[in-house]
Amino acid sequence: MPIENSKQTMKQHGPWKIVQSSEVYRDPWIRVRKDDVVRPDGRMGTHSVVDLKPGVSVLAIDDDNQVYLTEEFHYGVGRVTLETVSGGIELDEDGLTTAKRELQEELGIVAAGWTAVGLCDPFTASVVSPTQLFIARELTFGDHAQEGTEQIRCVKMTLDEAVQSVMDSEITHGPSCLVILKAARLNEASENVQGTG
Repeated sequence: MPIENSKQTMKQHGPWKIVQSSEVYRDPWIRVRKDDVVRPDGRMGTHSVVDLKPGVSVLAIDDDNQVYLTEEFHYGVGRVTLETVSGGIELDEDGLTTAKRELQEELGIVAAGWTAVGLCDPFTASVVSPTQLFIARELTFGDHAQEGTEQIRCVKMTLDEAVQSVMDSEITHGPSCLVILKAARLNEASENVQGTG
């Protein structure tokens, strides 16, 4: 079904012009559209875009700078991955609400201290998947409530070990890498301030 169906509704999109957009697939998690475009060089073409549900990634850190990660098989990449807690934001939720829910569901952790540390666009050319990043502290531990599609093992390591896992490409999930590196930089800055105080 055309979203924009005539040259009169042509939309400027950076150096591109969108002549017409058609949705080709939709489910609760993704939407795929095909755009008929005028490319930056003036030629006609097509460009497809996948919109994923916006999400969150959460790094839980305890008072000893131990972090709590998830290890599970991910269908898309077809292998077990090591990541921070992550999940999709529901329509009636904001990012922080989702972060709290996902941390409890996946690892059984409730956090009293929350810091938002920015946004990550894991892909920028053909996939739209904005991911809000959070650091969770002041942790208490209880029972998880994993979904039927999840078989998650909790992996505990130091923040330094998590950074090394990013550097060694043992952690490859983009938002996880970014929130771990941000946490390490913030931790380093905090230690520097305390050292000069």
